[in-house]
Amino acid sequence: MFINGGKDRYGVESAMVEDPINPRFEGSTLVIETGDDTEIYDAQFLVAALLVYVAKGDGAISPSETHQMLEAIGRHFHLQSAQSLELLNRAIADLADNPDLEGLLRDLSTILTPEDKREIALMMLKVAAADGRKDAEEMEKVHYAAEIIAIPPDVLHQAFDDYFAETMA
Repeated sequence: MFINGGKDRYGVESAMVEDPINPRFEGSTLVIETGDDTEIYDAQFLVAALLVYVAKGDGAISPSETHQMLEAIGRHFHLQSAQSLELLNRAIADLADNPDLEGLLRDLSTILTPEDKREIALMMLKVAAADGRKDAEEMEKVHYAAEIIAIPPDVLHQAFDDYFAETMA
């Protein structure tokens, strides 16, 4: 379901929830049509949304988390800073506006390989650790995000090993 603005019977602006008409994959892109709109989601959006979800685990996104997300997305997808920022802004807006984003992320996760999932898990861990605080809420978000996109426990464990190998070197 997606939220689109509209007017109620009194002419007052309100949000209404629309069911998707024809969600489908076109290659590795998920296309969702609603009454007046077509939304396109891909692996880049999936990664950005998951990183934002983890970063907001403690209630706010810190500047260091923002920097880490921009760097991770730019490096992983070979994007310029402005493109990474645009992608993060879209993910933030969709997280706020879309009540079924979790279902969308589950659908998109089907296009990920085990290696993609390991890299995404590592990115989520780096974002969670970026502000230097050890927040249980953010680690819970990492584990929940891993469940959403079906990261197997052994792959998540490998990502933890990768993270510690990088940070201890």
